[in-house]
Amino acid sequence: MNRASLDKQPHEVASMFDKVAKNYDLTNDVLSFGQDRSWRKQVTRAVDARPGEKVLDLAAGTATSSLPFTRAGAYVVPCDFSLGMLREGRRRHPWLPLAAGDATRLPFRDGVFDAVTISFGLRNVQRTEEALREMYRVTKPGGRVVICEFSHPTWAPFRTVYEEYLMRALPPVARAVSSNPDAYVYLAESIQSWPDQPELAAMLRESGWSRVAWRNLTGGVVALHRGTKPE
Repeated sequence: MNRASLDKQPHEVASMFDKVAKNYDLTNDVLSFGQDRSWRKQVTRAVDARPGEKVLDLAAGTATSSLPFTRAGAYVVPCDFSLGMLREGRRRHPWLPLAAGDATRLPFRDGVFDAVTISFGLRNVQRTEEALREMYRVTKPGGRVVICEFSHPTWAPFRTVYEEYLMRALPPVARAVSSNPDAYVYLAESIQSWPDQPELAAMLRESGWSRVAWRNLTGGVVALHRGTKPE
């Protein structure tokens, strides 16, 4: 299949990302008008990685998102279920300990990481609640989770314009810059079907996370959710 259906069968989603790995970072930069760089800086600040900490970067793709944590002196494990993405990441960043893994069945022991983060990948997981529980399991007591994900603009007129862009403007732009434009049609549809900010916050609480909060970026196009594992 060239395009994964919204029931998100893992092998289909992984195959889709395998095919876009080479130009993935560039395509995201173009489609977001460069906003993805700003969003990732906000993730770096929210994670607040410190020297000696262990950070799990889920849905890390080519591991570009992991680099700020290494610069902060943390030990970072970039993890993804797309082998194509990981191969590209290995080519670019051969010193990083990239790991293949499914977010619903993480290949790590309980309570290993000081922080777990996932950016623009949670909505591609087949069973969101299981992924949130797995993140909780591998996090140390007192540790933190940071989730950066596309969400829903809070101002109705802007939301209408944004949804028009997703379904009308994004596909032709993707055809011009991506090796697999159908993948970005799937991504646009997955954004529209994703829970809103309060719904995701409720899912985090139900998975055991405490002190759950979120902050809207770019008017709610993206939301940054945070939580803490109780001591």
